[in-house]
Amino acid sequence: MEKSQTYNDTVVRQFAVMTVVWGIVGMAVGVLIAAQLIWPSLNMDLPWLHFGRLRPLHTNAVIFAFGGCALFATSYYVVQRTCHVRLFAGPLAAFTFWGWQLVIVLAAVTLPLGLTQGKEYAELIWPIDVLITVVWVAYAIVFFGTIATRRVKHIYVANWFYAAFIITVALLHVVNSLAIPVGALQSYPIYAGVVDAMVQWWYGHNAVGFFLTAGFLGMMYYFVPKQAGRPVYSYRLSVVHFWALISIYMWAGPHHLHYTTLPDWAQSLGMVFSLMLLAPSWGGMINGIMTLSGAWHKLRSDPILKFMIVSLSFYGMSTFEGPMMSIKTVNALSHYTDWTIGHVHSGALGWVAMISMGSLYTLVPRVFGRESMYSEKAIDLHFWVSTIGVVLYIASMWIAGVMQGLMWRAVNVDGTLTYSFIESLKATYPYYGVRLLGGSLFLVGTLIMAWNVWKTIAGGERNAVQAVTEPA
Repeated sequence: MEKSQTYNDTVVRQFAVMTVVWGIVGMAVGVLIAAQLIWPSLNMDLPWLHFGRLRPLHTNAVIFAFGGCALFATSYYVVQRTCHVRLFAGPLAAFTFWGWQLVIVLAAVTLPLGLTQGKEYAELIWPIDVLITVVWVAYAIVFFGTIATRRVKHIYVANWFYAAFIITVALLHVVNSLAIPVGALQSYPIYAGVVDAMVQWWYGHNAVGFFLTAGFLGMMYYFVPKQAGRPVYSYRLSVVHFWALISIYMWAGPHHLHYTTLPDWAQSLGMVFSLMLLAPSWGGMINGIMTLSGAWHKLRSDPILKFMIVSLSFYGMSTFEGPMMSIKTVNALSHYTDWTIGHVHSGALGWVAMISMGSLYTLVPRVFGRESMYSEKAIDLHFWVSTIGVVLYIASMWIAGVMQGLMWRAVNVDGTLTYSFIESLKATYPYYGVRLLGGSLFLVGTLIMAWNVWKTIAGGERNAVQAVTEPA
């Protein structure tokens, strides 16, 4: 028995397009600040173009603008199709789109002006924090309302990951952003000293764990089986993966504070839980990659699957590297070096961006009523340009980071430092050039995607809503 179900894909289309737009903006700012590390004069002595102001603009743009729009688009798409029901509270869904775009624009204005709370990944001033909370509550109402009104009893595992991401990000944002306003643009955090640092990295690492991992795993669990035309390799493993991941991730934040004034037991606790994270993370990676069992030949001809499987490979690599870097003896070498930058971008570009791009290539033709993307060759070109860019970026930062760590700890027989900080910076310069090349290639790949998406959308008439047939 089948029922015809009309889905609300207007908001999905809007978020999908803005994912590409903000991806270009965020990555372009990243390329600019990478160039500034080689040629500092590129800031042109303008305060709003200084590295210290553009760097938080870059991180907010790629995480919350590019990544956030991808999560909104895919979660709204997936929850309708797995629940066989139209989005709950359509006007509220539209509000989440316009509200989120307003948050992004306000961030793009305030951060270059130097209006910041100075918290990593939580720089935005208190009025914007309030707006984020309102938009996020609306998002939760739409998502969980859709699940509550579903026409099928089962809740597919992708929705579990999206649900955990929505709930946890709300908790993290509210607790870490608690502050006392002292004006329209200024506030004081309610925490101080080491407590502030502890709360900040409880937020900071779980922003990685839930915004940049759990949400995108929800994306993976729907779009990889869909594109491969295969059921997920092990549904039981996906459930174990979910509960293990959300149970352990919350405790890993203190590994950002090794060798600080944080109590030693808290540092060790963060390290232990970080090491435990390896098991569920690799369980999820294996589950995603093994979904291609019996369909490996599709990798030869389907560039979208290449994006997805390579993204899972980067996910596995990043989630091995992270626990390893949390070990105190390893962290003594890696902390404050560019090795950390390489690790972050192997996850951000290799995992988050590439699974998003693969999912969008699957989603865009469907919500715009097309049979496929405009150019499959352009997708393949995008894949290779981006993959080469990621490899150049992270390899250069790994080498630079290990070199920096070794130079900083090198001492002469009399106990004096062998190298000055300036000498380590001079030795790093060639690797900054390779990093700039890698980041530029990734930006070029995103521009190729933008052209392909634009040509796909322009390929014919589109409907305001998409009528599809789903099993009842």
